[in-house]
Amino acid sequence: MSCIRQHTSNPFSLLVKPASSDCNLSCDYCFYLEKHKLYPETIRHRMKDEVLEKMISSYMNTSQPVYYFAWQGGEPTLMGPEFFQKVVEFQTKYGWRGAIVSNGLQTNATRITDSLAVLLSKYKFLVGVSIDGPEEIHNRYRANNKGRGSHGDVLRGIEILKRHGVEFNALTLVSASNVDHAKTVYRYLYDLGIYHHQYIPGVEFDGTGKARPFSISGKQWGNFLCGIFDEWIPSDTRRVSVRLFDSIVGHMMDWRYRMCLQAGRCNQYFVVEYNGDIYPCDFFVGPQNKLGNILSNTWDELGSSKNYRSFGKQKADWNNLCKNCDFLRFCSGDCLKHRHYKDKNSQTLSWLCEGWRKFYRHALPSLEKIAMSLLNERQPAFPHPESYHFHSLPRLEIRRNDPCFCGSGKKLKYCHGAGKVKTAGRKRRV
Repeated sequence: MSCIRQHTSNPFSLLVKPASSDCNLSCDYCFYLEKHKLYPETIRHRMKDEVLEKMISSYMNTSQPVYYFAWQGGEPTLMGPEFFQKVVEFQTKYGWRGAIVSNGLQTNATRITDSLAVLLSKYKFLVGVSIDGPEEIHNRYRANNKGRGSHGDVLRGIEILKRHGVEFNALTLVSASNVDHAKTVYRYLYDLGIYHHQYIPGVEFDGTGKARPFSISGKQWGNFLCGIFDEWIPSDTRRVSVRLFDSIVGHMMDWRYRMCLQAGRCNQYFVVEYNGDIYPCDFFVGPQNKLGNILSNTWDELGSSKNYRSFGKQKADWNNLCKNCDFLRFCSGDCLKHRHYKDKNSQTLSWLCEGWRKFYRHALPSLEKIAMSLLNERQPAFPHPESYHFHSLPRLEIRRNDPCFCGSGKKLKYCHGAGKVKTAGRKRRV
């Protein structure tokens, strides 16, 4: 491999679907399952070595601060341990001295075996386990192809991961089954010894833009998040990591986004399908959004394509009500998935807007105190931290005509600076 790596203007990661939408479960709310219609030429979809090697070698030949691979599906463990052994071998073969490689595996955990867990532990894969709460909650929508609930199999998978020291977190889909049981869900995960939580709103629409039965409303989402926050804030802030809360605190401290739903653009990663087809987002895998194929296109071609750039710009094309919202800094109009339910228009107000606003009003004052405390720990000489508001964190210098911190490419005054995060014409803290 050439020692000269391709320059990339924006770092990106890969979300890889080695088994496409294939899965051993048939969850009612899964938006991946219907994607099998994209590839009707075969019933069983598995990534070939040719595609795997080309994807890894070409990606490792770009310049990235971290080479991040997120292995998802469908169910990626259908590939078996041998596949992930090849993954590591190709990453080693095409990596360069000092390169940082990170692998994440999102799984329903029902197919975790000792041999797979040994490999995941040895090569430090971070595993996300889908679990929605106690058995009666989890099994409502998460059943196998024969209609049998998967909760018991998930717990067995978790025990195997623990036995082999695999680092893992919980990904909880918030649906009609658990949205009214925030405390129950939080405490259940905590009692299982799971201290890294990620909560995802379950919202899907039919062809007419109507929410499907398992979907939650904005009001329910806000109540759920407030419920989780109220369980977390009294004594668990240094013990339990809730990804959303962590990302907000981190952004208060350094203006960087940790979650793509918060960012000002949707050009953060590429989806790689089992056959090498490339898409801009896992929520928008479809013929109209196909960018190319890794066997015939370079990452530079894909990243600079008109379709990719146009897709990414939609994120900052938010509703007029967002421009003067106190919380625009933290959601950037929300994920396009929650805005495209009506006429595929990015300017539609997020389905979850009411909930986000309720949560931010409830939680931001306390999260601000946490950010100030952490900043003061890192900078003991920081004077009178209680006198600063989060708009003063960190003490960065930004002009109204500077590029917005969100990454949209717009000037601050035309982006997040159009609302509550403003600067004067002179140089000042924001």
